[in-house]
Amino acid sequence: MKKSFAFQVMIFATWIVCMPISIYAVYRIFPPTETIDWPLLISFTALGLLTSICPAVINGTPYFLSQWVSLAIFLRFGLFIEMIVFQILIIPFFYRIQLARQSIYRIPWNSMMFLFISFISGFVFWIFGGNIHSVNHLHIVGYGLLYILVNITANHLLLKLSGILLGNRAPFFTMEDAWDYLICCFALPMGLSLYLLGEYVGVLAIILLGIPFYMMTQLLQLYSTSSKLNKELSEAAHFGHQLADQLESEETLDLFMERIPKMARIDGLYIIDRRKQTGTLSVLRAFENGQEILKNVTHKELSESLLKHTLTKEEKITFGRRSEWLLSTNNYLLPDTQSVLAVPLSRNQYMEGVLLLTSKKKNFFKEYQVKMLELICSYFAVSLEKARYVEKTRHSSERCGLTGLYNYRYFDEYLTKMMQQLKSRNISNLSLIMLDIDYFKKINDNYGHQSGNDILCGIADTLRREIGGQGTLARYGGEEFVVLLPNYTKEAALNLAEHLRQSIETQPFEISPDLMDHVNHLVVHVTASIGVSSALEDTDEGTTLLRNADHAMYIGAKKKGRNRVAGF
Repeated sequence: MKKSFAFQVMIFATWIVCMPISIYAVYRIFPPTETIDWPLLISFTALGLLTSICPAVINGTPYFLSQWVSLAIFLRFGLFIEMIVFQILIIPFFYRIQLARQSIYRIPWNSMMFLFISFISGFVFWIFGGNIHSVNHLHIVGYGLLYILVNITANHLLLKLSGILLGNRAPFFTMEDAWDYLICCFALPMGLSLYLLGEYVGVLAIILLGIPFYMMTQLLQLYSTSSKLNKELSEAAHFGHQLADQLESEETLDLFMERIPKMARIDGLYIIDRRKQTGTLSVLRAFENGQEILKNVTHKELSESLLKHTLTKEEKITFGRRSEWLLSTNNYLLPDTQSVLAVPLSRNQYMEGVLLLTSKKKNFFKEYQVKMLELICSYFAVSLEKARYVEKTRHSSERCGLTGLYNYRYFDEYLTKMMQQLKSRNISNLSLIMLDIDYFKKINDNYGHQSGNDILCGIADTLRREIGGQGTLARYGGEEFVVLLPNYTKEAALNLAEHLRQSIETQPFEISPDLMDHVNHLVVHVTASIGVSSALEDTDEGTTLLRNADHAMYIGAKKKGRNRVAGF
């Protein structure tokens, strides 16, 4: 959570005031008891820095195994020296996590927190009777275990309290917390071994324990990276198959927008669309700070941004820090963005768009992640193209080629499904409106068939506008249209039919007459006769529902003067 400037200044001021006072107070209360062995202290500090620089990475989470070194320093030199050294050891920690500028306040915040952890651990050790620089093995094992347990527990509790105070709430106990306590099993014997070896062989203890420790962390790092890579590649392959299974372009986009932020753990995601005919760029989908949003960015802003290289060379581009791309026009990105990855979305040697990913962390995108995302983008481009082809094929089989409305074939199947829904009590009513254009043959005879087509398209647009999402609209055949209305009583359907009749009667239709010389455009008015039938009031069969509405239209509307509504 972003903090105000005043809050950050207060944290720094508190750190500047409290840090020297606290350290001086500890020096007065728990001073070093003897002359300091500087070569041994410097060696211990160097080993502690090595543990901070080379953390153990488990399930993608780095664990800084500094407790065993801090235990040896505490047992050998006391609380005051341990507090000073531990403040030095957390410097690599802050460098590794690469805090954004607005999060710099976490340095003094965590520094004070670790200082308090050192004090609590040492104080409990002292109050229960522990002695510094002891040679009693049972004594140092028992009190060493107490020190480590208090240290890890205090760290756990303060981290949770810190999260609450900073607005970053998290579960009280997670798998990462469990690993912290398991590390205690490593920290205690390693810390005691380092302390005892320091007592007997001095600086040589660093070589005897430092080299094995470094090798262990590197092996653990390799294992963790390999395991993580295999897991993510497996997830990527599974995700690719899921994309390939989608038959709707919107479903493909929805799945992509849902999964990619979780897989890559990014802060911003933008799918940039590139129109094939004009090359115009637009943001098709956008994701920022954990949620999908609408993002309006102009073609000029996109073409002059950091995407310029990807658009011209059709190659991926990666930036590790803000200073590398800041001079470009990128006002549409999150203000605290650091790392950026742009991957072209190409198919059949044509770039159809760009996937743009961003993170608030520096050097966020690793090489294996980039390759994995390139693979997923290939799956995505092919899957999206396939879904659009399926939609186009389905559209041509289900839709009227002239008006774009559903055709008779689709409507007949849909009517059967809705009758089943009615009989299953999933809907309460089902009404059907049938509409026929009055004197449509005269329009064709007087103005030409193209003018008749213009009228059909105009009627379809009017019905589409008036019906909206209330029902399913189809061209039944010739100049006839039908509307199926779930949960509509006959009375409600008759009211809607009357509204449609009036809308058509008052709507001017512009046509281009083929049979009139020197007339390019002409405005005409038409009317419609409408019949209404309802189920289960009139029938419990779909074909009969259609027949009843047709009967009402011809008998009740057409034969009684046209331009009227009749119910069965």
